[in-house]
Amino acid sequence: MNRIATTVRNSLAFKVVISTLVLSLVVIYIAGSALNSQLANGIKQVNIDSAVIEARSTIFSAQYRFVLAQTQSDAVIKKVVEEIISSATTLTSNENAREVIFLRSPGNAYRINYEVSSNGVDLNSIPKTLRKQVQKTDKLEWSYIRVNYSGGEDIPGLAIGQNVFIPNAGKYEMYMLFSLANQNATLILIQKYLYLTGLFLVLLIALITWFVVRQVVRPVRQAAQIATQFTAGDFRQRMNVRSSDEIATLGSAFNEMAESLEKQIARLENLSLVQQRFVSDVSHELRTPLTTLRMASEVINSFGESFDPILARSSELMVAQLDRFERLLEDLLEISRFDAEVAVLEPVEFDIIGLINRCADDLDWVAKQHSTDLRIYSISETLPVTADIRRVERILRNLFTNAIDYAEEKPISITVVASDEDVAIGVRDFGIGLDESALPRVFDRFWRADPSRARTRGGTGLGLSIALEDARLHNGELEAWGRPRKGAHFVLTLPRHAGHGINSRLIKLTPDDYHE
Repeated sequence: MNRIATTVRNSLAFKVVISTLVLSLVVIYIAGSALNSQLANGIKQVNIDSAVIEARSTIFSAQYRFVLAQTQSDAVIKKVVEEIISSATTLTSNENAREVIFLRSPGNAYRINYEVSSNGVDLNSIPKTLRKQVQKTDKLEWSYIRVNYSGGEDIPGLAIGQNVFIPNAGKYEMYMLFSLANQNATLILIQKYLYLTGLFLVLLIALITWFVVRQVVRPVRQAAQIATQFTAGDFRQRMNVRSSDEIATLGSAFNEMAESLEKQIARLENLSLVQQRFVSDVSHELRTPLTTLRMASEVINSFGESFDPILARSSELMVAQLDRFERLLEDLLEISRFDAEVAVLEPVEFDIIGLINRCADDLDWVAKQHSTDLRIYSISETLPVTADIRRVERILRNLFTNAIDYAEEKPISITVVASDEDVAIGVRDFGIGLDESALPRVFDRFWRADPSRARTRGGTGLGLSIALEDARLHNGELEAWGRPRKGAHFVLTLPRHAGHGINSRLIKLTPDDYHE
């Protein structure tokens, strides 16, 4: 059942066919019900009209014979009753039966009783409601009944009755009973053929819909397969165009789009390779003169005490900018490795709590310069993980340095939470914070939340971008939250074992201390 449900859910053809079948069933059911009702009413009305005419003629003839026998003896009158019954009834099977019943009207005090029925029909076959209607009027009244025979058999029938006066016997009710067995058999046959016709129409509609939908869905399915191959990197596939209709126009447009995409992607890939090669080559080529400049700057700076203040400050600025230049080259080289997808993990087992404490101790002097401090909260003193310690340390230093730069002289909270599979580290500062609209760009390269101040902090603008790439290289995630003047919260989640994925987010991104 699950396989069928999945097939139906993922197939446009099945959805269209099923929808068409459901709607067709509803329409055919409504039309069939209306047609069956009209046919049934028509057949019943024809039978009623025919029976009423025959009953009126028979009862009128019986009443006329009773009028002629008014002066006759009881024996003659009894014989007249028997002749009326004999002439009005049939000796055929119950399917075409026609019976007669005489019933004594209430209040009839005559001694002679002519209550009788033909062919052993039970007198109680006439319902009380019909008798009351006949007794109240001199017109014909009719009703559907069940004709019960003395042998226990009963058939559907139509009873038509009227009051008659029998000489020397008083007022009676005369009923003509007509079998409706053939009518019901005809209606059942009509219903059966209506059902068979409806089923045939539904199957025919389903077959036609399936063929029509296949003509439309086949090129769409082919386009979806080709698009999937595009996603996998195969841009050589094209749709087969064999006609000139709308679907063919769609196929031609799709092929043109595919060709354009192939050329564009090839151009972008070539441009990306050129860019990567350029960044890598430039970074490598700049290392040699940078090393020479660093050696020269250190020599010059060592004599800084003998310089006048302006020269001494210039030598300090030169050393600081060379340090920043060197960090930028290292970051550019690392970014080029990520872009070229050649960055690899070198996992080892280490204590991440010890690594966090060491990074915090190394940055303690920087934190004090900014009148802040790093506070570490962890329920355990040691926490072994298997990961690339160099990359994890780089992530932590980037997050800690970023928090120190924007802490605004307020303490920084570092929270560590772990499970058997994952470890999460939250870095929360309470400084200038981030605008909510800026959060999607926090990890963009060279993007700065506060350009006017960031230039004084000496960063390269690549730290958070590299940190995110390092986290994802571990199959982990790095997320950011912030609000203006409410600080920021960065959450790093990593698997405790290299090569595994993260199973849960152990630290909420929105900190518990934040209230709107």
